Amino acid sequence: MAAILFIITLSALLRALVAQQMNLHFFHFAQGISFNTLYFNSVINISIWVLLIASGKLILDRMQTQQQLERLEKIRVQTELDYLKAQINPHALFNSLNTIYGHIDKSNQVARNILLQFSELLRYQLYDCGEEKVCLNKELEYIKNYTAFQRLRKDEHLLVNIDIRNNDTDLNIAPLLLVVLIENAFKFVSSFTDKENKIFIEIYTEKNILHSAFINTKEMQISSNRTSSSGIGIANLKRRLELLYPKKHTLSTTVCDELYKTTLTIELT
Repeated sequence: MAAILFIITLSALLRALVAQQMNLHFFHFAQGISFNTLYFNSVINISIWVLLIASGKLILDRMQTQQQLERLEKIRVQTELDYLKAQINPHALFNSLNTIYGHIDKSNQVARNILLQFSELLRYQLYDCGEEKVCLNKELEYIKNYTAFQRLRKDEHLLVNIDIRNNDTDLNIAPLLLVVLIENAFKFVSSFTDKENKIFIEIYTEKNILHSAFINTKEMQISSNRTSSSGIGIANLKRRLELLYPKKHTLSTTVCDELYKTTLTIELT
């Protein structure tokens, strides 16, 4: 407000000086208008213009704000509708899974167990992973189920050794980070016919530090393609780690003749 008054006062002074000189030298009024009158008229004139411009600006800003609020409200409504729709779809999906489970012959216990396992994996991803952080124990249980489910997709020549130890039940972690590395291990594990194919997964905690290692045997001919084939998943993982755990994580890879090893440490809360 003080700045506006100063600008009006200064502008009126300059306008009065210019008007006085114009009256004397160009219009040759017999009786010149006093400077005080010119100054007062200038203050009134400029104040009116400032008021009009400010009012116009306020009206325009209000209209733009109202339009923005309307757009945000539409987005909010659409987001809520999408969320409600997303809740309906999984519910229908789980009902379908229950129907399939009921139609599997009771003697086929393996198929029934696989479907139950898949249902639990899906339930965790749809419902528990909506939060920014989840209980570490829940994530580790999901990893166990995911590893067992992936193991079923491979033949009997694959040896999978998983060692998970958590000494702190109060730790939380961003969901679905480690599973990317497990998925890569299963995707690129070797398929030798004359020797063992192995995947070793180790996850443990020391205080609030999560240590993990993922090792798999690999074939020489596909080792060069691993980076490009899994680039999206690894790039996504790296970006999530940068955003969620800046300067609180270490991700490294070691490659030798027939082994591929990835280690990840995260400082958790």
